[in-house]
Formats: sequence, structure tokens, C-alpha cells
Amino acid sequence: MVTSPTEAEAADSHGLRRHVGRTGLLFASVGSIIGSGWLFGALNAAQQAGPASIISWPIGAIMIGLIALVYAELGTMFPLSGGVVRFPHMSYGSFASYLTGWITWVAVVTTAPIEVEAVLQYATKYAGFTTKHTVNGEIVHTLTTLGYLTAVILMAVFVVINYFGIRWFARVNNVLVWWKLFIIVLVVIAFFAAAFHPGNFTAMGGFKPEGWHGIFTAIATSGIVFSYLGFRQGIELAGETDNPKRNVPFAVIGSVLITGVIYVALQAAFIGALGPDILAKSHTWANLSFENDFGPLAALASLLGMGWLAVLLYIDAIASPGDTGFIYTTVSSRISYAMGKNGNAPQSLAKTTDRGVPFVSLLVAFVVGLIVFLPFPSWQQLVGFITSATVMSFASGPLVLSAMRKQIPEQNRPFKIPGGHIIPVLAFWSSNLIVYWSGWTTVWKLMVAVLLGLVLLVFFQMRNGTPPMDLKSGASWYLPWLALLTLVSYLGDYGGGTGTLGFGVSIPILFVLSVVVYAISQWSALDRERVQEHIAQSVAEAELEEQELGAAPE
Repeated sequence: MVTSPTEAEAADSHGLRRHVGRTGLLFASVGSIIGSGWLFGALNAAQQAGPASIISWPIGAIMIGLIALVYAELGTMFPLSGGVVRFPHMSYGSFASYLTGWITWVAVVTTAPIEVEAVLQYATKYAGFTTKHTVNGEIVHTLTTLGYLTAVILMAVFVVINYFGIRWFARVNNVLVWWKLFIIVLVVIAFFAAAFHPGNFTAMGGFKPEGWHGIFTAIATSGIVFSYLGFRQGIELAGETDNPKRNVPFAVIGSVLITGVIYVALQAAFIGALGPDILAKSHTWANLSFENDFGPLAALASLLGMGWLAVLLYIDAIASPGDTGFIYTTVSSRISYAMGKNGNAPQSLAKTTDRGVPFVSLLVAFVVGLIVFLPFPSWQQLVGFITSATVMSFASGPLVLSAMRKQIPEQNRPFKIPGGHIIPVLAFWSSNLIVYWSGWTTVWKLMVAVLLGLVLLVFFQMRNGTPPMDLKSGASWYLPWLALLTLVSYLGDYGGGTGTLGFGVSIPILFVLSVVVYAISQWSALDRERVQEHIAQSVAEAELEEQELGAAPE
């Protein structure tokens, strides 16, 4: 049937409008990638890996790039919002989608708090929001009583804006993207122009004072991977671009490449700009510190005599993290809303106001965000947890992609990554390595959160009932994967592990683990008919959610 222009316009007015072009999609991802990570990542990475931190950034970009490629294929095949949760449901059923959804929600609900901590750490220049401590040999800036009280207020502001002004803020966000990109490029150029000491790259123990162990630790715990995770916006907006085949891969891959180059340049500029007196006082890269380093980039700008740049950085330290914190408050409420709609969580989470706002879900995100401040009272302590949780939520993507190639080979794939199983396996292995490098201290806390999710699932099942779980398909690989990853982390030599598995042994062991779990997941995937049912269900639910959440008055 041929649709007239008038009919097409009318239909389009009730759904997603495909008005986001190639450049718009690229900058949506770039803007989301540039959050608070770069404000602290240069100093944290230098403390972990010394000058070799300039190697950590491109390795992190490659690993995240492999994961991003997987989602570029999935996102163009099914351009749905919340795809990270919906894709496992299509191939493996409700249990896999619930656990992925729970891990994703844990990741995003903790992101707003870390952005608040970023704002308050830089704002310590003006009031006592944080104080410096040494925790497990690491220098961290933890919230004070004033910091906690201010954090509560800022979290409440995110909720209020979501409730009343989300459409207005969406317009402001476009301006903030350009601001964030301008500031980080300006800092790189200014640092290189102000001072550059080549000798810094061989000082205090040489180029790799902590060896490859330090380089890999920095990838997971200093904010490097955390700084790349915004690539997902190119996937989330896949349904709103006019040419997904061309635009989504361009945005996803391009955003990682562009920011990767910028981040490497920033790390080199930061290390080169450090004065000899700072290095002499610190003695080792692990102890690197200087006056007012609660806001490291702004403090260094002041030491270099660029007070004007320091002022801009203090402004950006409010604007950029605040923007990202607001966005993730929105995302976390939408995920819990979707879980409520799927029957995997209380139905009250799926209720919306007459403005189209899932208010109960917003309140839950607010309360949980406040609780997160207690075990993670600093940006440095929370970044590894969020990195691991987010990467773990992405890890099911490579398994889903490979399963779908067998389950629905005839499905239109506007973009298809080459090489058969090679990139999916490497992407899954990369996910496991990043979680492992975050260290046992982080992994055990993440696994406690996963166990809590399983307990809640049993509770919901007993009280209200849930959709068929497809346990054979989802649990047969999901639970062994998490259990074995936890065991390897416990036996490893990162972040409080026992050290039974040395540096050279753990990486190949994780490769074998990745391949075995990958193979089990292919064997246990749902049959074709069941997959088609789940696809139809997921598409219908996504369309209904778009209608309900988009029904708010202007």
C-alpha cells in the first residue's frame, strides 16, 4: 500500500520523528561521553599508571569500541529505546532480560550520585564539601556533612527538573554539548601552550612505573572506561535518525574515536604541564598531589598562571556533571518503569502522571541515589563500581548478537560487523577483563547487588507472579558466568584479591571463561518461534512506552 505524504506525516506525528541527522547523532554520543570522567581521569590515571596512562586511554577506547560495534548492529536491527535490556529478552527470555535490566538499573541509578560528587569535589574550592583522605593507599576526596546535605539537595533538583522541566532542559542540553566539547579542547591546547616538560614522561620510576598491571588497573578504576560509556546514546537514539544504516555506526564508532584522541591528548598535556616542583614533592606517581587537587585540572591551570581557564573549569565542573546527572536520573526512572511494565517489578513503578512522568520511579531513583553516598562517599570510590556494572550490563550484547544470527538469519541488518564470531567474542572478553581489572573490592560489592536483584525477583514471583522466566535459556549461562567471574576476581591480584592468579595467568583464564560461556549461551538460546514472539512483544511494549512517556503536555 502506498502512503500519501499527508498520511505519513500524521503517522509520524504520533511516533518517533526521524529528525536526528548524522552529525546530530554523533554529537549526542560525544556530549554524553564527555561527563565528569575527564575532570578527574587525567590525575587518577597518572597516579595509577604514571606516564604510561597515555596507553591506557587508547586501550580503553578499543575495548569499548568492540562493545559499541556489537550494539551498532543490534541497534540498527531493532532501533528501540532501552535496547540494552530488550535485546536479551528477545534471544533468552525474561530471566536474562530481568537480570540485565537490574544490573543496568544499578549502573544508571548510581551515575547521578557520582556526578553530584564530581560537582561537590570541584566546589570544595568555595566551601568544605569534601575532605582529603587516604583509603587503601589511594588518595580520595570524601563528602563532609555539608557535602552530604548539599548532595541531597542536588539529587532533589534532578527529580524536580525531571518532573516539571524535562522538555525545556532537553533544549538546553543541546547547548551544553557544544560547551563541554569546547572546554575540553580548550584545556588541551592551553596546557600544551603554557608548559611542556618532556622529562616528566621518564621521571619517578620511568615511563611504566607500575608496569602493565598499572596500565590495566587505570583503564577500569581511574575513570577511563567510565569516560567512554556515553557511546550508548547513539544506540538509544537509533529510532530517531533518518538513516540508521549510515548514521548509527558513524555516531557510535566516531564518538569513541574522537573522544579517544582528545583524551590521549589531555593526558599527555596534563603530564607534560606538571611542574618539576610538583614531581619532586610527590616522589612517586602514586602519591602525585598538589594544592587544591580536589579540582585537579582547575588547580593545575591556576598553577600555570591561567586563572581565567580555572574559572571556566570550575563552571564546567557544575554544568557538565549536572547535565549528565540529570540525564541519568531520567534514564534510571525509565528503566524501572520498563521493568514494572514487564511484570518484573512492582506495577507502581510503571504508573505515570498526567505529565507523562513515572513519578514513583523517579522517587525510587532519588532514594537509592542517596543511599549510594554511604558506601561510596567519593567520586574515586564510586567510579570503579559504575564502570563494572555498566560494562557488565553491556556484556550480554555480544552473546545476543551471535544467537540472533542463528535464530533470525533473515532479519534485515542495516549494519553488520564482519568477521563472524571474532568481534563478539573479543567484545565479551573485553567486558570481563574490565570488570576483573576493577578489583575484588569492587566486584564483590557488585555481586552483592546482583544477589539482591535475584532475591527481589523471587519475592516478586511469590507475591505477584511474573512472566515465564525461560530459566533454561537465560540462567544456564548467566549464573555460571557471574559465579566464575566472581571466583577469578577473588583469586586475582587486582583490588584486594588473594593474588593466587598472577597477572600473566588471569588474562588467558578469562579468555577461556569468555569462550566457554559464549558457547553455552549459543547452545541455550531460545528457538526461532519463541524469539519471534519476544521480538513482537518487545516492539509492542516499546511503542506503548513511547506513547505513554511522550504524552506529557508541552
